[in-house]
Parts: sequence; structure tokens; C-alpha cells
Amino acid sequence: MLELQQFVLQQMRLRLGAVTLAGTMRAFLPGARVVDERRWGGAEHGRTRACTSGWVRVFLPFALGYYLSYLLRTVNAVISPRLTDELGLSAASLGLLTSAYFLAFGAAQIPVGIALDRFGPRRVEAALLLLAALGSALFATADSLGALAGARALVGLGVSACLMAALKGFALWYPPERQSSMIGFIMAAGSLGALTASVPLEAVLPVLGWRGAFWIIAAVCLLAAVLVLRALPDSPAAAGEPSLAAALRVVAGIFAAPAFLRHAAASVFFVGGFMALQSLWVVPWVMNVNGFDLAGAATVLVALNLGNLAGQLSVGFFGVRLARAGVEPVSLLRAGYGAMLVVQGLILWSGLPVLLLWTLFGLLTAANSQIYLSAARAFPPALFGRVSTALNLMAFAGAFAVQWGFGIGLDFMRDGGVELTRALAFGFGGLLVLQLFAYMPLLGHVAAHRREGDA
Repeated sequence: MLELQQFVLQQMRLRLGAVTLAGTMRAFLPGARVVDERRWGGAEHGRTRACTSGWVRVFLPFALGYYLSYLLRTVNAVISPRLTDELGLSAASLGLLTSAYFLAFGAAQIPVGIALDRFGPRRVEAALLLLAALGSALFATADSLGALAGARALVGLGVSACLMAALKGFALWYPPERQSSMIGFIMAAGSLGALTASVPLEAVLPVLGWRGAFWIIAAVCLLAAVLVLRALPDSPAAAGEPSLAAALRVVAGIFAAPAFLRHAAASVFFVGGFMALQSLWVVPWVMNVNGFDLAGAATVLVALNLGNLAGQLSVGFFGVRLARAGVEPVSLLRAGYGAMLVVQGLILWSGLPVLLLWTLFGLLTAANSQIYLSAARAFPPALFGRVSTALNLMAFAGAFAVQWGFGIGLDFMRDGGVELTRALAFGFGGLLVLQLFAYMPLLGHVAAHRREGDA
């Protein structure tokens, strides 16, 4: 790993030789490190300009990108009845169509991680968002399952860097104790995207149709690409491994590391499982098991996403205090995932109010955001992009497997004479069992490897 060691040493020299960093960005969160005060004529004036500049230049472009990523991830949950009616899709075909996003997104994670560590978030995210705009336009014009799946895969590729670019940017420009808070706030932007893909989208579909909605999304993706390219600070290209083979050996080392393996199954079945439920299977569940119509199911989806938004905002506002009190991300994972298992059991087997349970479930899924920090802190800062994208690959592989596998299982059980409500319960129960096994490694000792910046 000589190349990696040289890269880390170079990053340390760059930090030690850097000019004085800007004061806090109190318009959103204190502690951001983006603007050189000398550019603005002094420390006090620099702090004021840094506040506004940092808010507009750093957080908002990332927030819009992740908003679009989550909107496009979950949009099929509301348009799926119309797609099914128009194209005559089976449950397995619908699951495959929706999960094409996850398959392409997951396949891009390793190259995206290498690119983020090498070229920085600005150039990588801007280029990929152009592909998201193209994929959305192609989806709007598609008239077959193959064309829709191909377009959705292109969309998945196009938004594959939205969250990881933000995490990389925060690692570059914010101090370590702010990481949990910043991740909470960027996840809240994603929750707003999921909220948009529920009742608001369902309300405008009779006017726009699903094709019109995707034309608008394509235009916004194009706008986001321009905003990222023009607004985000640029980060100089970093010295990386001398060859692709060397870079891939570093990635292979990450996948084999015990600290990564402790988090891998949780990423597959908690993060990926939640994405599969949120983006498709919640609506069929509440319509068939709880007897809701489409409008009522969309309301449940809103409750789920409002709960997730509230949870992410809570992490954002209290993350710094928790970090300063010595609460590690892995502790948040253990508590959140344990409670998620209980609530999902209640959704399956209790008669408690549906909206309350799904809202509480959404609130607890905010713990998912901490898995990236929990794993990445066991590795050198120079590997942040690759560690986080490797973990994200596991999440999206899980989302693809759970989403498509759920559909295949439903079709198989239905063909065997099992009524739909019982088939859905078997599928949800199977996911719960897998999550329980994935939870076990997190209960063991997780070494407190601190990143360099935490010192």
C-alpha cells in the first residue's frame, strides 16, 4: 500500500501548509472550513461573507442534488399503479423496473468513490447529474418495459454521487465533530425529496401525467448540474494510485477489513431494506394489508417520510452535542436499529394505528445515516470516498435484492395459492429476520479508530 501511504502523507502536508481558514458559517452551522478570510479583507468581514458564501456554495447545491436523488429513488411508489395499468406489468416486472435504479446506482459506487477521492465532489457530481437529466427525459418518452428500465438505470447512474459527494465535501470543508450534524441535514434534504414523491406528486399526476412529471424532473436535474459546477468550491486533483489495479487493490482491502464487514450486512438489510420498502413496497402493503386506497397509501408514505425528516433534523441539530458528549455513531446505530426491529414487528403483528407506526419507523430510520461515519472512522481520511461508496454499494445491492426479491416471492406465493396479504406478511417477516442477523455484529466491540482530524 505504498501508493496509499504517499497519498495520505501528501494530504497531511497540504493541511499543514494551508492558509488560515475562514470563520464559522453561522447562517447554517458553525465550524465550516471553506473560505479564506484574506480573500474578503480581514477576519471579521471574512466571517460574515463566509457565512453566506458557505451556505449558498456548499450546502444548497449538495442539498438539491440529494433532494433529486431521493425523489427519483421513491417516485415509482406513487406512479407504479399507472405504470402497471398502462404497460400491464406483473409484480416481478414492476420490481425489476424500479430496482434498475438501485442496480445501476450500486454498480457505480466503486468508480464514484475512486473519482471522488481523486477529482473531488464538484466535477464528479456535476458530470453525473447531466446523465440523470438525460435518463429522466428518456423515461418520459419510453413506451416499453425495456426502455423504461434502461432509462431508470441511467437515472440511477446519474444520481449515484449525490450523497457520497456531499459526504466527501463535508469531510473536506467541515471539522470532524460536525460530521453527524451535516449528514443529518443532508439526509433531511433527501427526505424532502421523498415527501415530494408522495402526496404532492400524487396530486399533480392527473394534470401532468407521469411523463410530464419526468420532463420537469429532467429540467431540474439539468439546473442542479449547472449549480453544482458553478457554486461548489473546487478541490485540486489529488495524487492517487499509479494504476487502476492499484486503486482496486485498495478497495479490495476495504471490503476485507473487519471494521467494514461489521457494517456490511446492516447496510444491506437495514439501509437497503428501508429503501426497498420506501420506494415501492410500502404502498402495496398498506393498500392490501390495511385496506387503504391510493390516496390513503400516499398519506402513509408522507407520514413515513415526515418521520424520517424529523429524525434526520434531530440528528442534525443534536449531532454536535452528542459527539461532544462522547456518543459515537455506532452507539446511535445500535439504539436506532434495535428500536427499528421492534417497530417493524409491531407493523407486522399489532393492531396499533397505521400512521403512528409508519411515522415512528421513519423517525428511527434516521439512524441509517450514521453507518457511513461509523465505518469510515476506522480508516484513513484519504479513503473516505471509497469507504463510504463501498458501504453504499452494499446498501444499494440490498435495495435491489430486497425490492426485486420481494416481487419474485409475491408472484411465487400467489401462483401457489397464497393470498396476497399473507404473501406480503411472509415477505416483510423474512426481511425482519435478515435484519436481526445483520444487527448482531454491531453489538460486538467496535474499535474506536479515530480519524486524523478528530485529534
